[in-house]
Amino acid sequence: MGRERPRVLVVDGDRHTTGIVRRYLERDGYTVMTAHDGGEGLKAALSDSPDVVVLALLLPGLSGLQVRRALKSESSVPIILTALATEQDKLTRLNLGADDYVTKPFSPRELAAKIRAVLRRTAGEGHDTGRSPLRYKQLTLLPSSYCVTAGYREVRMTPTEYRLLEVLLREPGRLFTRSQLVEKVLGHDFQGTDRTIDVHVLNLRRKIEAGPRRNRYIQTVYGGGYKLL
Repeated sequence: MGRERPRVLVVDGDRHTTGIVRRYLERDGYTVMTAHDGGEGLKAALSDSPDVVVLALLLPGLSGLQVRRALKSESSVPIILTALATEQDKLTRLNLGADDYVTKPFSPRELAAKIRAVLRRTAGEGHDTGRSPLRYKQLTLLPSSYCVTAGYREVRMTPTEYRLLEVLLREPGRLFTRSQLVEKVLGHDFQGTDRTIDVHVLNLRRKIEAGPRRNRYIQTVYGGGYKLL
């Protein structure tokens, strides 16, 4: 990270929640910044260089969705979303490009575990400079600049989608089970189901497949998992 203490930005309209989370994370060794509305949170995320953003979906001013969209267009900072939700809402949030999520009410200990998992993933994958480009058919992934192109067009991806594509590109033709991809992409601390990876694969396909021709790159092996064609 280049800093002794990882920086966490917590954006939540509930000051009681941000106070509890801040005290716990500071004891756990983090530098913690807080914001209590969407506009304030977006400004802090873009100007204060946090290593991870904990973002509530329901916020005064800009919504969490609006903040997330703005951040993803300007930054690759990982985002952990927090909200009261049903199981379907969880899948929806993954579609929004979050790296992880926590349902309310959550314990600070649970949130800290999520933060550690996200920081471990982003510290070692997709952010090292000087690595060689990865090329497959018309796909090119540039680890040095966190850039992906499909043919002549640049493809915007969430950090999770980027890591998923990188894992597949490093071993073309290898069959990865869902559980293997969950561990490599989401981390062994991930507490969801293996099927979560299906959502990320679906989103990745939508971005890299050009036109009506589907599954040009990623093949589904039923009962097995996924691999590059």
